Amino acid sequence: MDNEPNLFQWIKTFVMGKARNPQDPEVFHKLALIAFFAWIGLGADGLSSSCYGPAEAFAVLKDHHYLGIFVALGSALTIFVISASYSQIIELFPTGGGGYLVASKLLSPTLGMIAGCALLIDYVLTIALSIASGAEAIFSSLPSEWFSFRFEFAIIGVLGLTILNLRGVKESVITLMPIFLVFVATHIFVIIYAVVAHADSLPLVAENTAADIHSVTSEVGILGLILLLFRAYSMGAGTYTGIEAVSNSLPILREPKVLTGKRTMGYIAVSLAVTVTGLMLAYILYGVNHIPGKTLNAILYESITAGWGHNLAYTFVLIILLSEVAILFVAAQAGILAGPRVLANMALDRWFPIRFAYLNDRLVTQNGILLMGGAALALIILTGGSVQILIVLYSINVFITFVLSQSGMVRHWWNVRAADPVWKRRIIINGIGLVMTVTILISISAVKFFEGGWVTFIITGCVVLFVVVIKRHYKKTFGLLGRLDQLMVAADMGKSGSIPKVGDDSKRKIEYDRNGATAVLLVNGYNGLGLHAVLDTFKLFRGVFKNFIFVQVGVVDAGVFKGTAEINNLRAHIQGELDKYVKFLNSHGYYAEGVTLIGTNVVEEIDRIAPEILERFPRVVFFGGQIVFLKETIFTRWLHNYVVFAVQKKLYLRGVPFVILPIII
Repeated sequence: MDNEPNLFQWIKTFVMGKARNPQDPEVFHKLALIAFFAWIGLGADGLSSSCYGPAEAFAVLKDHHYLGIFVALGSALTIFVISASYSQIIELFPTGGGGYLVASKLLSPTLGMIAGCALLIDYVLTIALSIASGAEAIFSSLPSEWFSFRFEFAIIGVLGLTILNLRGVKESVITLMPIFLVFVATHIFVIIYAVVAHADSLPLVAENTAADIHSVTSEVGILGLILLLFRAYSMGAGTYTGIEAVSNSLPILREPKVLTGKRTMGYIAVSLAVTVTGLMLAYILYGVNHIPGKTLNAILYESITAGWGHNLAYTFVLIILLSEVAILFVAAQAGILAGPRVLANMALDRWFPIRFAYLNDRLVTQNGILLMGGAALALIILTGGSVQILIVLYSINVFITFVLSQSGMVRHWWNVRAADPVWKRRIIINGIGLVMTVTILISISAVKFFEGGWVTFIITGCVVLFVVVIKRHYKKTFGLLGRLDQLMVAADMGKSGSIPKVGDDSKRKIEYDRNGATAVLLVNGYNGLGLHAVLDTFKLFRGVFKNFIFVQVGVVDAGVFKGTAEINNLRAHIQGELDKYVKFLNSHGYYAEGVTLIGTNVVEEIDRIAPEILERFPRVVFFGGQIVFLKETIFTRWLHNYVVFAVQKKLYLRGVPFVILPIII
């Protein structure tokens, strides 16, 4: 009897959309992003920083505005160097290789874990800061009595973006595309207009820059000048966050993924460098100064439109400011898009619970999206949505990841120098990236540490300790389960005294008995755990069962959902594992067969196949092994799935008996 959709299922479908089939050969093409859409989904983080990054750097210079030319050029150079070094990471890790995977494989798993934890915190801060900045900006342009509602608006923004991403990556990106394009178009216009309008003044800019250099060096010396430029350069470091998101998100890009990834990286680098450099130059050309209650960008736009006429000027400034507000919300998309991917990769390596690698029926990492959105929501609540607090915490962690990933790449090119004829060019690119990112990390840590940046290090340290505890638990559990694998050795040698033989000729074809009792065993690979369940079945029901069906669901998680080939490989692997069970029982004279299922939800797949099994074998009993810890805690329940209980409940509703076999470790 099929269950009718209930109200909850109807609401879920309405909000998140209909389920997708991971075995559909067209599904990857339908969900994957071309470079243009990837630029929108992943590039908004960097572009949004132009709403505050250049202004933060410009403010540090105070009366020496013309020195901003050097800060702008340094920022553009840094963008291109980091982008070029990450393009090499894309080539080396074509299935996805953000800072976590690069550091894990090229340095050590522990350093990779630190890079991953730092990146996760940075993505949470990206979401929180982008939403809070957008809320503050939009309410700054509204009546003052409304300003207190920015906090509630920020909360609604996080919830809305989280729900949008639960529907799927492509849907969220296409929905946000008009906002992104308006932002790009208006800011390109502002930059071109500012340069053209002041074309005659450009020589004067060079003279005033030289005068500023002389003024600063006469007051504090050359070292003072360098430190001033360095501080301004460091305060704009938030500009570079988001560049690494492309290498993290290769699995969601259109084939050929490497080419698409490098093209996306190029779009991001050019658009970000032009925007940051152009705005800094526009500040200088219009001589903008800080006015309380207004952003530096707003002052710039008002200066540009001063002679346009009231209505036209007001309309343009309103549109461009609203596009900045909107792009800040779109920027949070990068955190919700790339954060769950990092989380999934770490979960596959058991630094986080494996559930964070699972996909929902929309083929997105639902648990990761909910965690990232929930963490950002908690951060906004704890800080009261204060941009001033969040910006101090921001941009430190991403440079920890930058440094570790660049170190790994430099080490890799050195190790393969004998086999790679162009290793010198490659190591120079990553080497320059390493020097730049180390320099920025040291400077922003020094500048921000005593202003509250130390909180970021404490939070990251706590996350690191937490995942180390998780990893140790999984390692201990796998060690205990490994003792059961001795049963595999016995099975391979034909030793299994607990299973009585019912025939002597193991080569004869064994027919199934339709009316005989049938045991359906849920397994997860050919291992000691599964063989333990087989032996328990014979021990508890000796001589009862004539047929044995082994069922395994191949879970399409973030590690598998990369292409049709990976899913086909998963199916072939499972079938090979089940064949071993079949051969083992055939050798004892029993009929056995394997059933391979592929899907994202084990419970739903078994519930779907159950009627087909019942039609062939009317007298059926399902069996499933469940690990039992001698000291069970909330922690162990969170780290391990108890899917057999959910399957048992589903089959009970069908009137099918299900026996849980406890396996104490």
